[in-house]
Amino acid sequence: MSDTSALEQILRHDRLIVAGGIAGVTALAWAYLFAGAGIDMNMADMPMDMSMPWSTSYAVLMFIMWSIMMIAMMVSSAAPMVLLFAAIKRKQAASVSPFLDAWIFLGGYLLTWAGFSLVATLAQWALERAGLLSMAMASTSAVLGGVILLLAGFYQFTPVKSVCLRYCQSPVLFLSRHWRPGAAGALRMGLRHGSYCLGCCWFLMALLFVSGIMNLFWIAGIALYVACEKLLPLGHRLSRAAGVGLIASGLIVLARAP
Repeated sequence: MSDTSALEQILRHDRLIVAGGIAGVTALAWAYLFAGAGIDMNMADMPMDMSMPWSTSYAVLMFIMWSIMMIAMMVSSAAPMVLLFAAIKRKQAASVSPFLDAWIFLGGYLLTWAGFSLVATLAQWALERAGLLSMAMASTSAVLGGVILLLAGFYQFTPVKSVCLRYCQSPVLFLSRHWRPGAAGALRMGLRHGSYCLGCCWFLMALLFVSGIMNLFWIAGIALYVACEKLLPLGHRLSRAAGVGLIASGLIVLARAP
């Protein structure tokens, strides 16, 4: 077997292992959500007692829920970036396994989303304290829901969204401009890619406060949209079309608000 053929076999093997690991992590995250994320959803129709404080254990549970939800929603759309990173690592040094650096890269990416999950948990706490979320963790205010929809729609047209989406859509562009060597470099690159992804999608995640944080249909729908926006050739047009739809929905909700 030639050296070229041997290298191709190694690269294919690496991609399968990394892809299998990503698929496994994503499947476990979705299984956790479908199992209820440790939350008794039978209480969803009960009135919210605003005097009931959050315990430390409940706050930790909410943070874990948000973090695993982000894994379920975001890891699959980041897979092309991680796989290309692993392939480049293997080509740079065929004697060194790219697995560890690939997982460090993914860990940095998920660390960024863990930061978002902490902010989302605090926002959830604040909204519940203000009486703006039901026990089903959905907005009880048409005005709040309409404003979130409007802002999410307008955000789709901002320069920040465009720049972040550009890097998310092009793994080659991102890796060529932000490559760093070593394990520390892999972590920094994962954090940077996560920041671009966060800049691209954070307002879409805020839509969960409108529909219900544990509404699996909305979770799956937003995850599917994010994947299409990042992976399809017409992602920028899709982004603008979604922006128009969100703005129209926000205006309708506000118009019907009491």
